[in-house]
Amino acid sequence: MARRILIVEARFYEVIADNLVQGATALLDGEGVVHERLAVPGVFEVPAAIKRAIQRGKATQFHFDGYLALGCVIRGQTDHYDHICREASRALMDIAVQDGVALGFGILTCPNYELAMERAAVEKKNKGAEAARACLAMMALDHALDGLLR
Repeated sequence: MARRILIVEARFYEVIADNLVQGATALLDGEGVVHERLAVPGVFEVPAAIKRAIQRGKATQFHFDGYLALGCVIRGQTDHYDHICREASRALMDIAVQDGVALGFGILTCPNYELAMERAAVEKKNKGAEAARACLAMMALDHALDGLLR
């Protein structure tokens, strides 16, 4: 059975989101991992979308093996940045720990657009692929634990 990952992408900064997704999907395709994409307006909505997918998966027995959170928050002139970064990060960690799912964290938190583009670009920092790699590593951990606990 093919491994399946749900990519939840915040579309607020569309070019950055596209770069993150490009890096992630190239790595997943190379590993033969099936992936579905789900777009949400911004980073604040990413944890709720992943939680809903997990809940629906439990109700229908149709689940994903891993989840990938992609998006970007750029510091502005208010403290909105601090609240979104902190709360989205905390919510994603809570999901990973409480629900015991493999979750790749690809939410960029940057002081400016230029740094965000550098981190998202496939030919530069390629943080989308890095997050996908982390998700695959956690999926492998789940598989290893299954073997140990038999």
